[in-house]
Amino acid sequence: MTDNQTVQAYTEAWTRSIEAISELVTPLPEGSWNRATECPGWSVRDIVSHVIAVESELLGDPRPIHSLPRDLRHVTTEAARYLELPVDKRRCHTALEMTSELEYTIIRRSRALRNAKQMPNEPVRRPGGPQSGEIKYYELLRQRAFDVWVHEQDLRRALGVPGNLDSPGALVARDVLLEGLPEAVAHQAGAPAGTALVVDVTGPVEFLRTVRVDSAGRGTVDESISLAPDVQLTLDWETYVRLACGRGRPGHVVVDGDKELADRVLANFSVTR
Repeated sequence: MTDNQTVQAYTEAWTRSIEAISELVTPLPEGSWNRATECPGWSVRDIVSHVIAVESELLGDPRPIHSLPRDLRHVTTEAARYLELPVDKRRCHTALEMTSELEYTIIRRSRALRNAKQMPNEPVRRPGGPQSGEIKYYELLRQRAFDVWVHEQDLRRALGVPGNLDSPGALVARDVLLEGLPEAVAHQAGAPAGTALVVDVTGPVEFLRTVRVDSAGRGTVDESISLAPDVQLTLDWETYVRLACGRGRPGHVVVDGDKELADRVLANFSVTR
């Protein structure tokens, strides 16, 4: 794809996922907004608040004036505090207030994306505070498409409404999560030099990848087939996403090969930490 086609693809993936979130939560009764999700400490309301907050920040809206309670055990870093503040601010909002703000934010952000003048490789500020730095415009759109799709899936699991596991956002998520896989295997799990680990993913999004650790301890991932890997993990796409996004160890994973190494990899599989 050309750079402009890539921007368009990420924008369309974001649009489909954020509109799906709106469709999911608009009919919810008040009680369902408090359902727990797999994001530590966050309810359905909190995830929607987070999505609104990040998109509002990208629109240039001022941060809310609010003091966080001191007893939020899931908030352990300054980055987490930054994300938590607008979430906690909305914890008293009604369902109607939440859906109205979400709908208005989607309208404003969609218009801003249509009218954007940034070139694909132009540096832009990454959301997340003064220390967040800059990334290229297309990378920002990719990040937002990924984040919104992952949170759409968080909401679907919490509400028992599966879907969109093969949507454009899912394909963005596949690419983002695969980029982090070598780091998870080589560094977080400490796989020794010479290791070959195969991941065979089935379901709505299917792929087979081999992670190799070189003599310097660096990991790479490719599509070649390893005939005798040290470890092979076979799992479905949703289980892969939940593991790679730090949502615990759900679902069934078939392990072949070095069980001790496989356990270390599975315990350190998250690439979104």
